[in-house]
Amino acid sequence: MASPRIENGIVVGTSGAKYESKNPLAIHLLREFDRAISELAAHAAPKSVLEVGCGEGHIVKLLLDVIDAPILAISSDRVTFRAADIMEIDPVEPAPDLVVCCEVLEHLPDPQGGLEALQRQRGNRYLLSVPREPVWRMLNMARGTYLKEFGNSPGHLQHWSQRQFLKFIGQAFEPVIIRAPLPWTVVLCRPHDRAA
Repeated sequence: MASPRIENGIVVGTSGAKYESKNPLAIHLLREFDRAISELAAHAAPKSVLEVGCGEGHIVKLLLDVIDAPILAISSDRVTFRAADIMEIDPVEPAPDLVVCCEVLEHLPDPQGGLEALQRQRGNRYLLSVPREPVWRMLNMARGTYLKEFGNSPGHLQHWSQRQFLKFIGQAFEPVIIRAPLPWTVVLCRPHDRAA
C-alpha cells in the first residue's frame, strides 16, 4: 500500500496510484468513470453535497468542477472535511441535496448498515458507485495484479454485479440514471419517498 499523500498539511489518501497511472487503458477507463460521475452530479444540480468516503479527494475535485454548491468532504474555502466512520455519522443539518458515496460500500463488512447510514442523511438524491463484478477482478487479473487473490483488490469485501447492486440499493433508493463505465456501476438515485 502506498504511503499517504499530504497536501497543505492534510492527509489526502493512501491509494492514489489508480489516479496517477500512466497506462493509457487505465487513463481511459478512469476518464469514463469521471465523466459518469460528473454528468450525474450535474444532472442532480444540488445546492449542497455530502460526500461520504472522500478518500484521496478525487471525486471532490470532479464535483467542484461541475457544480456550484458547498461540499462536506475535504478542506478548502468551499469544502469542509471531517473524518468519521460511515456507520456513526450523524445526519447533516440541513439535509444535503446530494449524498455522494463512491467506491466505499464494497469495503464494508456490513453494507446493509452502510446503506442505512446513507439513508439517515435524508438527501434528495444519492450518487453511488461500486466496482462491477466479476469484470473488476477479471481486469485486475488481465493486468497481472492481485493474482493470488483472484483479482480481488485489497479491502474489497463485497462483490456486486450491476444487477445485484441495483437490487441491493433498491431496498432504500430508486435509480434515476444508471451508468456503466467499465468496470464500475454508477447510479444516481432518490429515496423511495421522494417524488420524481
